[in-house]
Amino acid sequence: MDAFQYRHGALFAEAVGVENIAAAVGTPVYVYSQATFLDHLAKNQRAYADIDTLICYSVKACGNIHILRRLHEAGAGFDIVSGGELFRARRAGADPSRIVYAGAGKTDAEIIEALQAGIACFNIESEAELENLVRLTRLHNRPTRAALRVNPDIDPGTHRHITTGTRETKFGVQIEHAVDLFHRYRDNGAVDLCAIHVHLGSGGKTIDPYVRAVERALTLIEELRARGHRIEALNLGGGYGADYESKTVPTAADYAAGIAPLIKGRGLRLILEPGKSIIANAGILITRVLYTKTTGDKHFVIVDAGMNDLIRPVLYEAFHFIWPVRVGEGFVPTVRRQDLCPEGSRIVDVVGPICEGADFFARDRALPPVERGDLLAVFTAGAYGFTMASNYNARPMPPEVLVDGESFRVIRRRQTYEDLVAPEL
Repeated sequence: MDAFQYRHGALFAEAVGVENIAAAVGTPVYVYSQATFLDHLAKNQRAYADIDTLICYSVKACGNIHILRRLHEAGAGFDIVSGGELFRARRAGADPSRIVYAGAGKTDAEIIEALQAGIACFNIESEAELENLVRLTRLHNRPTRAALRVNPDIDPGTHRHITTGTRETKFGVQIEHAVDLFHRYRDNGAVDLCAIHVHLGSGGKTIDPYVRAVERALTLIEELRARGHRIEALNLGGGYGADYESKTVPTAADYAAGIAPLIKGRGLRLILEPGKSIIANAGILITRVLYTKTTGDKHFVIVDAGMNDLIRPVLYEAFHFIWPVRVGEGFVPTVRRQDLCPEGSRIVDVVGPICEGADFFARDRALPPVERGDLLAVFTAGAYGFTMASNYNARPMPPEVLVDGESFRVIRRRQTYEDLVAPEL
């Protein structure tokens, strides 16, 4: 379910008119639908209900503590990649025993914080990290559990910057080295190496790469068990796709149909780390048209949001469907596709105010006629939108708004100029 819908030519977030939100808090602004992200979490929970599964929402996708609190209350654990994300998750009320910790460059301070918190499991990215975790665990007398992240050398067919399961990435260890590592660290007495972790990357659009990854991981687990190692869990990471364009990725049920039968009956707990597939379609970025401009054969729509607010189009060459918040008859979108071009549309570049030629949200995109003051919605902006925002060009960060049925509230206020310089005083 995606609770952003047009009614009589106006965009609504659940039962709240988006124009009303913009009038109340200004633009640019991130707007999240609580019903949407809870629905996507519930679909994952139902899809894997027949096997022992821990769903750990990936905090890096969108880490507002109000959103984390609602996900926690709905039964989610959390996948973290930093001490700051651990702090956020705990501030949201998370149970540390339902937190897993990934990341290739954990500092000693971050590891100690996680040990003291009593998290469920560390995802180990290298032998050097495992050696350091053993050292710190002994030093602080905090025994812990760990999963070895293995690199299955499978390309999910996504952007090069978010592919993490091939040999050439910084993540994990080569799968053929895993048995040796388990053997050499089996009697370390501090870190219980009892799980395998696999993460292919972000933005997968088919289930086949994930099925192949599970098959390779299960072959490894069988070999480890045959050699006397106790393997309790398989962590398949995240990266499951979100519908940036309508109906372009498998559903949670589709993924589960390929994955769950392979794991059922093997005495393994399944751990999943979805982020984008839960929160992406639950958020939109609302921006206001400042100017329109024609240069030669090019038409530009210049808006008040910039690449500092949403960097995905620049960084990942990502597609985001963009459409006016209010449209005339004939322009109400029924699907979100790149080739959507109703009669009367104009081919434009949607760009921001940042002093960079790369500051754009869309190029050569069909849009209905717009003019100064009109509102545009950048859809599927819940994941890696605000969480990757910055103060570049000394621009205050936008507010975040959470919609729940007929009401909305600001869950992060807009930064002020004073906020920008406060740490420097």
